[in-house]
Amino acid sequence: MNRNRVAQAQQVERKLTAILAADVVGYSRLMGVDEAGTVARLKALRAEAVDPCIARRGGRTVKLMGDGALVAFASVVEAVACAVEIQQAIAAHQNEVAAERRIAFRLGVNLGDVILDEGEFYGDGINLAARLQTMAEAGGLCMSGMVHEQVRDKLPYPFEDIGEQQLKNLTRPVRVYALSPASIAALAQGAPAPRQSCNTPPPLPDTPSIAVLAFTNMSGGPEQSHFADGISEDIITGLSRLRWLFVIARNSSFVYRDKAVDVRQVARELGVRYVLEGSVRAAGGRIRVVVQLIDAGTGKHIWAEKYDRDLADIFAVQDEITEHVVAAIEPRLYAEEGERVSGRPPGSIDAWGLVVRAMGLISKVGRRQNDEAQALLHQAIAMDPTYSRAHALLSWALWWASLCYWVLDTREGYRQAAQHAEDALAHDPGDPWARMTRGLGLSTAGQHDRALVELEAALALNPSFALGRTAHGWALLRAGRYDEAIAETGKAVRLSPADSFAGIYTAIHGLALLGARRFAEALPHLRASVSAFAEYSGHYNTLISCCGHLGLIDEAQEFIAARARVGPPLHLSVLRENLRHYAHCEVFVEGMRKAGVPE
Repeated sequence: MNRNRVAQAQQVERKLTAILAADVVGYSRLMGVDEAGTVARLKALRAEAVDPCIARRGGRTVKLMGDGALVAFASVVEAVACAVEIQQAIAAHQNEVAAERRIAFRLGVNLGDVILDEGEFYGDGINLAARLQTMAEAGGLCMSGMVHEQVRDKLPYPFEDIGEQQLKNLTRPVRVYALSPASIAALAQGAPAPRQSCNTPPPLPDTPSIAVLAFTNMSGGPEQSHFADGISEDIITGLSRLRWLFVIARNSSFVYRDKAVDVRQVARELGVRYVLEGSVRAAGGRIRVVVQLIDAGTGKHIWAEKYDRDLADIFAVQDEITEHVVAAIEPRLYAEEGERVSGRPPGSIDAWGLVVRAMGLISKVGRRQNDEAQALLHQAIAMDPTYSRAHALLSWALWWASLCYWVLDTREGYRQAAQHAEDALAHDPGDPWARMTRGLGLSTAGQHDRALVELEAALALNPSFALGRTAHGWALLRAGRYDEAIAETGKAVRLSPADSFAGIYTAIHGLALLGARRFAEALPHLRASVSAFAEYSGHYNTLISCCGHLGLIDEAQEFIAARARVGPPLHLSVLRENLRHYAHCEVFVEGMRKAGVPE
């Protein structure tokens, strides 16, 4: 055994190596627009522009990763010179390629100790090169301070010191130097490098911030150009309804229309953390919209989606896609912000950080997570008693905990939920979460007309609020307006099918179908809801009733046994009392009786 370990140790070689990391900018967007063409152009670029530069400078490609690569050099000077030549060769190779189809690389160079083990390279030196690459502009280059020390007197390049940067997964800040695309282009032409702008980029706001770029028209026709602009403008308007989100105005973000831009540079110039970009292509009576959300601080693609639609009514398509995009972005930004603050020491987290962490926990819809979220929200309110969103989310957490019988006194739980909703609205009458929870409280008490007014107000504040649509459908169901309830809850399911609340959406949609006596249609939704939220007894109740109506008695008995583990005992008299204010009471209790639930 010891001899084997010695032999393995002898195979591991450590050496100081210059590593060049390369990555294609906007690869997902390019693949979404033209997958086969993008792959072919990338292969041609590597063969005709990139690989010759690497060979000429003595580099060795140690890993290819689809749209990226790692290249090792014995000389750091050769690595930096190679990086500059690669960017120049790529630009020259694509002179006649349309701007929206051009492939651009970001490059990063680091000098560090790496491990060579059976032909594979490992070590922090490689990781840092990859992080530096994410800092570069499209067509540009970033390098560590150690690299700059080695090459600054040997290469006549106009390096820009962009200061110490805290890079992901690194414990200490790293001094970073950059070469801009303009500087690299000037070097190729033998011209003096352009001076760096003296304008200081605006600082990031305290709250999450986003710029929506004008969508690219990939079709060429003026009608699609209007559609591309229109959908971008509508998304800006929709996101502006999210009061916790700082959204750059159209006049600023549309400055970059029809330009080949690096979203990282755009984000720096506009002072935002997130960038949303997209493209529109029409052909044969159909239209495809591709959208992607990017964290410009890390280069991470948070979310991407394609929408293929018929063009029968272009304005209806525009409205539908806008609603879907806004509904998808809100929970992802909350999750992303929660992840950003999760690693901070507790004492350094402000009220906003506590709220986004709580939102991530609430979204998991479990008892333990709900308790943790409530504790964080109480901390946020202690820091800032006027923080409306903290009160609003605490109201929802308390209401849900009461509905699930996770509190000893459900009446007191509902009372506290209502009080925090009132507190939220006192500080911000435009908070849709507070309107929603107030509406749910009124609906639970059987005050249907007042409940619907509040829930409609929540949706007027944010039409893409999928959970709010489900709550509205729930209230419509209780009021006996089944067809409207089915349409509204179905819209919530379509709006955000991958949302962590999706199990709630399907449950209430199934309940609406049950109320309308469409039992066979309700069954798959109710089965899915129980699978998603095994801790919530209410989902079992509806499924048991549905099984009773369909004569699936054995299945109903299985769910009765499972439900007994998460909620109080089932009795028809108790159910009838709890549902007495709701229009679907009789059909619900009838199904329970058929399933074998005792009186």
